[in-house]
Amino acid sequence: MIGAGTAKARPDRPAGQPPAGDFDHDAALLACGKGDSAAFRALYDREAGKMLGIAMRLLKRQSLAEDAVHDAFVNVWNKAATFDPAQGNARGWMYTILRNRALNMLRTEGRLDHQDAFETLLGAAPDEDPEAIVAGLSEASALRRCLEGLAPNRRSVLVLAYVHGLTHGEIAGRLGVPLGTMKSWVRRSLLALKECMG
Repeated sequence: MIGAGTAKARPDRPAGQPPAGDFDHDAALLACGKGDSAAFRALYDREAGKMLGIAMRLLKRQSLAEDAVHDAFVNVWNKAATFDPAQGNARGWMYTILRNRALNMLRTEGRLDHQDAFETLLGAAPDEDPEAIVAGLSEASALRRCLEGLAPNRRSVLVLAYVHGLTHGEIAGRLGVPLGTMKSWVRRSLLALKECMG
């Protein structure tokens, strides 16, 4: 587990974490703010794998993704006392920290194009509807124009993979299509998006 700043995120943890079930993320995060390390471990165990998946999709390199998740959890621990449930849910708060860290890393490496659009896209809550996320982009955004040029199912696939961090298998299960079809959709949709963004 990541402590208050020494260990790295464990890359061997499977991408699919236990379902949220009755787990109260807000209560766990509030407990972290009071120094409860068991609550911190519970949050880590439930979210680290998913967060690593999102970081990998954004940063494209395992070492950078692990650093981003590590830094995010250090910030979660250090800033948990500032979390206010009235301002939003704990999962959204945690994923915002991760995305901000990944965006900062992309900026540092000079790899962040179309910055405003990507910040809006990546700032979405982890359970927000894909169509609502795309609709939240500026109407003048090239990213929105290119995403809207894709068929709705292809657009949703990209958002589910790159914003929500779902695996191809998880998306295939959610949309009820074969895994091979899903991989093909992702590949073709990315190529179309890349060509459009040119």
